[in-house]
This record gives sequence, structure tokens and C-alpha cells, in this order.
Amino acid sequence: MTYEPMNYEYLRGGAIKGFSDSQLELHFTLYKGYLTKLNEIEEKLISANNSKPNYSFNEYSELKRREAVAFNGSFLHELYFENLGADTQTSPELEKAMDAQGGVDKILADLKAAALGGPGWALLTQNRRDGKLHTYFVAEHHLGMPIDQDLLLVLDSWEHAFMVDFGMRRSDYINAFLENIKWSQVSRRFANAKLRHSGEGLHERGIH
Repeated sequence: MTYEPMNYEYLRGGAIKGFSDSQLELHFTLYKGYLTKLNEIEEKLISANNSKPNYSFNEYSELKRREAVAFNGSFLHELYFENLGADTQTSPELEKAMDAQGGVDKILADLKAAALGGPGWALLTQNRRDGKLHTYFVAEHHLGMPIDQDLLLVLDSWEHAFMVDFGMRRSDYINAFLENIKWSQVSRRFANAKLRHSGEGLHERGIH
């Protein structure tokens, strides 16, 4: 399978308050680079010799070590772009789940604090183990990703996500992000996760 980049041109032209087209273009280019590398890695893995794996160096081993970087880097960015859009259409079911965890203000404060912990990703998830909403910080795409999670809201806190518009002001960028959450998309992911657990869920790549 060859992955093609999704089209997020609808985010341009001031659709995302505080985000310039220059900032978005840089971010789209980086995202497309991850997809390009993912396709390259998967193509090479088809014919790579896996008979002599080695920790120090081996082509197959190195491809496998970097596969998760390109995969997560690609699809975390898609989730990020797709949860931008600034609407307030939060479903009653998601509101209920957030209220059970202290309410939306508490959850967003936790998400912001996680994102301010360093460059990386801040995630709002539904934890399949306890059924509750959680916030997590992931420093790199392929390291520290918690298992058994449904990703509901993805915040990219790497410098490339905000340096054009906000310079070093990570906190200002995060505040702008929080004002541009597409809650209808977060609600859709929450509902989709419920369906998926019942065996009826559908992959939502590209829904916006």
C-alpha cells in the first residue's frame, strides 16, 4: 500500500485563528515528508534480508527501528490537523465523560501542562483499561506512546508547529490551539471508539 497525503488546504486563509498560511505550509510539508519516508521504508521492507538482524547495524533492523517513527509521525499529524477547526459541537456523551474527569476546563489545563513539559505531543485519550479520559505527554513519535488508548485530541508541541507564528512562545501557541479545537471531530472520535469496541467502528482517516 502507498500512503497518499491528505488535503488540509481548507485550514488556510485564516480558518484557524492565529495560524498563518506560512506556518501551516511548513507543517504540511513536514507531514508529507513523514509519509514519503513511511512509503520508502515499507517498500524496502518487502525485500530486505531479515536473516541477520543486529543491534549495532543491519539494514532490516534499522528499517524496523525507524518504521514506527515514520508511521506515528505521519498519522499523529493527520489527527492533529483534523482536530483543528474551532467549533463547539461537543456531543453529550463526550461532555459526560469530561465532566466525570473534572470538566473540560480541568482536562484542557492538564493537556496544556502536558504540552508545556517539552517538545513532543500532548494527547487526550480514552483509556481502554479503565474507560476514563486521560492526558499524556509523548516526547517522540515512537517512544512513550501509551498502549490501549483511543486518541481523541492530538496537540503537536514540537517547535515546527509554532515557530513561524509564535517564535519561542510555546504557551501562546498552545492557548491558540485550545481556541481552535474542532470539538465535533473529537466527539466523532469518541463515538467511533465506542463503536469500535463493540465491533462496529470504522477507520476515520480523512474525516473532517
